[in-house]
Amino acid sequence: GFLSLSLFPAGDHVVFTNCSAEHSHPALSCKMAAEFDAFLASGLSWFCHLDDDNYLNPQALLKLLSSYSPAQDVYIGKPSLNRPIHASETMPNNQTRSVRFWFATGGAGFCISRRLAVKMAPWASGSNFLSTSELIRLPDDCTVGYIVECKLGGRLLPNTLFHSHLENLQLIPRPQLLQQVTLSYGVFEKKLNTVELAGPFSQHDDPSRFQSLHCLLYPDTSWCPRPV
Repeated sequence: GFLSLSLFPAGDHVVFTNCSAEHSHPALSCKMAAEFDAFLASGLSWFCHLDDDNYLNPQALLKLLSSYSPAQDVYIGKPSLNRPIHASETMPNNQTRSVRFWFATGGAGFCISRRLAVKMAPWASGSNFLSTSELIRLPDDCTVGYIVECKLGGRLLPNTLFHSHLENLQLIPRPQLLQQVTLSYGVFEKKLNTVELAGPFSQHDDPSRFQSLHCLLYPDTSWCPRPV
């Protein structure tokens, strides 16, 4: 990436979680719980989770969140499925029941209001998050949706301004790129999947297209090429 964590003083922006670096179910649950608890302790209004292959447009995010109140129950993001997910929830005495719920894919990012996050705490704070995810045996982003919809009776507010590598990013029209909240990159249908941008950096120098996108948003950035 082109942004180094060393730019930020330790403790101000970086939280050392002691969670495993693996992409395993327990490790991801550990990290999500650490994020969640750091948010609860912060006193801030919105909890927004992004993956490390996302580009965040903070101006677009602030514009979106200004349409909602953190004093209301808000869970906003983009589903990766076009239907609710079905799961078997483990009940006492080793019984199970079928549950269905919507969830926002973590790969596109999602946001939760403080009021809703406080209500989620009994299932999402600390070791409770892993225990909750084990009830449905699904990943961390699914677990968030399960808590909101099945435990609290809330609902996901789907929003198309969040994007993950699970969709064809080249279909986003260039004039609309500046309005998107998150973008991503990766491999889709065995091809490199990025937003369509001609420059200013080459595909070789900027395979994710994030640097080119950043210069489109912030042309005065010191490392952005100046127009001739």
